[in-house]
Amino acid sequence: MYPSLNRSYKGIFPFKLCTTSFIYPDHYIPNVQMLGPYLDEIELLLFESWGPDVLPEPVVIAELRRLGAEMDLSYNVHLPTDVSIGDRDTVRQQSAVETMIRAMQLVLPLDPTALVLHIPYDENTYDEPVVANWRGRVRQNLLKLKSMVDKPHIIAIETLDYPLELIGDIVLDMGLTICLDLGHLMVYEYDLLQVFEKYGANTSVLHLHGVENGRDHLALDRLSDASAASVLQVLKRFNGVISLEVFSFDDLEASLAFIDNRWMEELRR
Repeated sequence: MYPSLNRSYKGIFPFKLCTTSFIYPDHYIPNVQMLGPYLDEIELLLFESWGPDVLPEPVVIAELRRLGAEMDLSYNVHLPTDVSIGDRDTVRQQSAVETMIRAMQLVLPLDPTALVLHIPYDENTYDEPVVANWRGRVRQNLLKLKSMVDKPHIIAIETLDYPLELIGDIVLDMGLTICLDLGHLMVYEYDLLQVFEKYGANTSVLHLHGVENGRDHLALDRLSDASAASVLQVLKRFNGVISLEVFSFDDLEASLAFIDNRWMEELRR
């Protein structure tokens, strides 16, 4: 028997509160059954694309859709991270595009609020010709992905280790959105408030997790006081989806308590 949350967080914040489908050591459906009554949204993690049974079967998607309707629950989907549409190798690049399209087509019946996409920068230099070639590959393949959806804004490009300026104009010009991963921004020492000031209006999803000693995806109570204060300033100005991107019940419970307590403290000021 898995432990369950002791209260519901549905609809109590100006933003939609979400967590991942990897909280319990089980499959998608048991995680959604356990978490759905307590949260606004679930982030379905489709990290891996290679091997048998790594992507959910259509029957699983149908059951997730039924559970979503039953529990007033929405979904966003993290697309596979083991392939890259910006890969220099044309064969791997094409395979990545096909993988993303297959995953997107699989989950579109869930009417996801976002399809979150990693686009790694795997070059060893930021020299202008190298960046330009990478941007060209990314632009070309994002157009292919965009053609697969009726609402381009549901494709959300996640912040990784490189400056968002490398790709931000492409994302915005195409009518796509941004997934600001606050944990990534902190671990790579970007200024949260500065990045949010520039891109917050075009952000559909925030990924939020604790950071300590260069490690991320920890419980939020591991944040320093300074980082916690910056995070709270961002949360106060955001009304989209905030996904607590942790992968255990203990880290989720601690993170929910952190948000609850800090939010109430702010309201009392």
